[in-house]
Amino acid sequence: MILLWMTLGLLALLALRVPVGFALLVPSLAYVVFDPTASLRIAVQQTVSGVDTFPLLAVPMFILLGNLANASGMTDRVYAAALAFLAHIRGSLGYVNVATSFGFSWMSGTAMADAAAMGRVQAPAMIARGYPAPFTLGVTGASSLISPLIPPSIPAILYATTAGVSVGAMFVAGILPALLLVAALCLMVWWQMRKKEHLREPRSGWPARMRALLAALPAAGAAVIILGGILSGVTTPTEASAAGVLYLFVVALVTRAIDGRALYTVLLRTVETSGAVLLVIASAALFGWVLARERTPQAAADLMLGLTDHPLAFLALVCVLLFVVGAVLEPGAAILIVVPVLAPIADGYGIDPLHFAVVVILTLIIGLLTPPVGLVLFVLSGVTGESVPTVIRGVLPFFVPMVTVLLFVVLVPSLSTWLPSALGFL
Repeated sequence: MILLWMTLGLLALLALRVPVGFALLVPSLAYVVFDPTASLRIAVQQTVSGVDTFPLLAVPMFILLGNLANASGMTDRVYAAALAFLAHIRGSLGYVNVATSFGFSWMSGTAMADAAAMGRVQAPAMIARGYPAPFTLGVTGASSLISPLIPPSIPAILYATTAGVSVGAMFVAGILPALLLVAALCLMVWWQMRKKEHLREPRSGWPARMRALLAALPAAGAAVIILGGILSGVTTPTEASAAGVLYLFVVALVTRAIDGRALYTVLLRTVETSGAVLLVIASAALFGWVLARERTPQAAADLMLGLTDHPLAFLALVCVLLFVVGAVLEPGAAILIVVPVLAPIADGYGIDPLHFAVVVILTLIIGLLTPPVGLVLFVLSGVTGESVPTVIRGVLPFFVPMVTVLLFVVLVPSLSTWLPSALGFL
């Protein structure tokens, strides 16, 4: 009954548009205050310890990395390079949208950052060239989901910290599913653009292509430093995030791509975003402590085992649950709440931890495009000026490739485990 009231309180606060961090904190504090056996001192310790971990230092660093890349024009350079090579293909700007999102994903780490950057750069250009607004917003929203799957994925960092999995292994586990998502989105672009012969751009010559490619190479350097440092074992993910930030900062200064005012704005946005994320983490740590104290993981495990003893059936139930959770909560907050409950149960079913992690993250990020709360829907509406119903109408067809990729990931565990195993993480 206590957990029911806490859940109802959380949902009520979210419905009132209370920030997620406070929506998690208020019911947890109410539990501590009204339960005479709960200790306020221990609750404070749990809240502080939730953010007092070395891997979480990577979160503000990767947020800063994405903001620096956006402010210094790296996004525009990646877009220009993709356009130079793909412009002559029918429906080319749809493929450019996916390719640019994939390139920017190695620096952004979150779907919201990707959606904001791509919506600002690409959506107006596509609509101006005659692409339907719903299709433009749909492909922009769907391709933004690539970011949370590959380094420097912030959901992967939060999952690894919560479940005790290697951050490096988590980064690598999402690469093949991300590539599969890129292929599926390109196939959907082809299907929707197959009869629109007028949607072609002039073919760029090789000199123009090489100039665009060279201009985009500094952006690729950040991905090389981050992924190369982690895979080689030279740096931890946290150290790699700091090295990536330093690299982009030096590049921006040398190329004069950023001035003092822009740098101040970047730092201010990073502090604001990091503060919001860390508040959610701290609040979720207290919420999770309450769940553990009330033996919720054990009750959930008994319930699941009573429903089915088959791992695939369990994963299907988890996906249904996470679709609902992801439609209401931001992935980071959802991970911090559900993973301490579900990960031990998945282990009991013999499901590989990395496989389960990718399934959880992929299912939750699809929720970013799912009404009523789907944050990417509102981000795209805000940066493009289009209505939310228009965004939803454009996104709906792209659920076909996204859900198809999720099914492949669920049914083929090696998509998540083969690369980490080949690189020595398992």
